Amino acid sequence: MRPTERRQHILEQLRQRERVSVDELARGLNTSQETIRRDLAELAEQGKVTKFHGGASLPPSGEHENAFQTRMNEFAAEKKAVARYAAGLYSPGDSILIDTGTTTLFFAKELARLSRITVITNSLQIAASIGASGNRVFMIGGEYRPESAQNTGALAMEQIARFNAEHAVVTIGALNADGAFDFSIEEAEITRAMIARTRYLTVVADSSKLGRRALFEVFPLARIDRLIIDRKPLGALAEALAEANVEVHEAPLLVKNSR
Repeated sequence: MRPTERRQHILEQLRQRERVSVDELARGLNTSQETIRRDLAELAEQGKVTKFHGGASLPPSGEHENAFQTRMNEFAAEKKAVARYAAGLYSPGDSILIDTGTTTLFFAKELARLSRITVITNSLQIAASIGASGNRVFMIGGEYRPESAQNTGALAMEQIARFNAEHAVVTIGALNADGAFDFSIEEAEITRAMIARTRYLTVVADSSKLGRRALFEVFPLARIDRLIIDRKPLGALAEALAEANVEVHEAPLLVKNSR
């Protein structure tokens, strides 16, 4: 891979994941850590990334929109439809672990319309949405990541292990016949910790995630009880989901009044 192509790949990873480590990039691109450090140094000189010890992030300047907020605006209609449909599947009294993601944030805003629910989350924004309506919220602590307003790391996973919820609602970076994947190892670890402490797993995602590839496996298709999506999968993925006995629900998009 040419240096320009490799650096473009690094920037794409940053747009999707907010920050990346040298080790992750080296493994994902099958190159040395020293090569990645040179790439990051060059990108930093161009003002395209901000380096930190062991990795890089997008610059915190007005020239670069926050990656999480960028994703909030991508496929927003589809994500809102999925969130609205998914929220209708829960009832007062339910306990739900919710991971950090744009689709799960939309879901939380819809879920907040219910009363007497209990939510455990590592997302500050999700906690605020649920808590503002008077519901019970447990905020998972850990290392704070301001780009996406979430807590990650070993402390977060230790706290998650103390809970035993009925449901988990999570989102993913990619879904294919091999399973569910993410672009961030920290987020993948949090999601795995959450689903280990729950009985029933619901995945919420827009159809842009279907057939994609990502570096870190989160869970196999057989672990999913229910997939909420704006467009049903086709082909090999549809066959794999059926074989894994996953319930697939297609969320209808709202039709705007044309008058």
